Amino acid sequence: MEPVITSLLDTDLYKFTMWQTMLHRHPQTQAEYRFVCRNPPAFPLTRLLDEVNAELDALCALSFSEDELRYIGGLRYIKSDFVDFLRIFRFQRNFIEAFAEGDQLRIVAKGPQVHVMAFEIFVLAIVNELYFRRFDRAAAEAEGRRRLDAKIGVIEAFVQQPALRHPFELFDFGVRRRLSRPWQREVVQAFSARLPQVFKGTSNVRLAADLGLVPIGTMTHEYLQTYQALGVRLRDSQKAALEDWVQEYRGDLGIALTDVVGMDAFLADFDLYFAKLFDGLRHDSGDPLVWAEKALAHYAKLRIDPHTKRLVFSDGLTVDKAIAIYRALGDRTQLGFGIGTHLSNDVGLQTLNIVMKLTSANGQPVAKLSDSPGKTLCDDATFLAYLRQVFNVPPEAA
Repeated sequence: MEPVITSLLDTDLYKFTMWQTMLHRHPQTQAEYRFVCRNPPAFPLTRLLDEVNAELDALCALSFSEDELRYIGGLRYIKSDFVDFLRIFRFQRNFIEAFAEGDQLRIVAKGPQVHVMAFEIFVLAIVNELYFRRFDRAAAEAEGRRRLDAKIGVIEAFVQQPALRHPFELFDFGVRRRLSRPWQREVVQAFSARLPQVFKGTSNVRLAADLGLVPIGTMTHEYLQTYQALGVRLRDSQKAALEDWVQEYRGDLGIALTDVVGMDAFLADFDLYFAKLFDGLRHDSGDPLVWAEKALAHYAKLRIDPHTKRLVFSDGLTVDKAIAIYRALGDRTQLGFGIGTHLSNDVGLQTLNIVMKLTSANGQPVAKLSDSPGKTLCDDATFLAYLRQVFNVPPEAA
């Protein structure tokens, strides 16, 4: 059977944009990433161990083709020296280990961050696809097509209604928890063909290249978390991360992620300078409407016209949730909706809530203080308590 991953472009765009920034600004950083399954699977994931190791072997044999490098280099914010780095890049097998710990599957990537940070999405896609190969694929895809057609029908009916001030736009964020690589392609093709006025792109760089779509993405939690261990004052870590991003991209890729230490702590750092330089904000935990009201109030306080900014939503979205948020906010600001599992793995089977998160950088713990219960991540309780204290985040908010 063909390997799960056959192209190093088959990942999220934000892996490349963060990768370039870290290569240019902190190439010496050491990092460790760990795989976690947050919900109980139908069977122990350790049953997949031999196949996971075989897939990792195959992944580490891949390199970027000239066509892939040409595509990446054609994105105006990607610099030529980063393309040169990718030309000689290969994953190193001794930087990643998969093993069983009781009935738990453990996967740990550890080494120079610029050599291990890109493992994340590939590992998640590998585990997910191997897991769902154990189920009746034909039945799953048949149910998936029925649900896919229904989703598109809901959106087709919705966009016939009178539009609000700003358009309804959505994109695919489904690489990491997809049913399979072919299934994600089928879903993205269907949305692109039937809803061209609504469907604005995909985070999957391979699909964007193949289907002529816009690749979507900027940064994720690991980027801001890394700065917690880079030598700046912990209290200044978010501002340092945002400043490096501004200097790297100088107006491109202007959507900032807000929930690494919570929305309130983020807005305390997101002053007039950053609010003018960034195009908008991305929501990934907590009540989306509460979050949006905080964002809009912050722009109002800074006397920035909210109609010139964009709020992007990406936390466990469904089509119905996206429409509800749009109805509440579509007259007030520009919006975007990144939908993941609900597009790429809604086939009637229980999905896996899997992540592979940065746990330390330069030998120091890093953490995420989420606005959603259960999404806070840190292996070190002492550092977590210190982070809360520094950013004035009460325990109940995490």
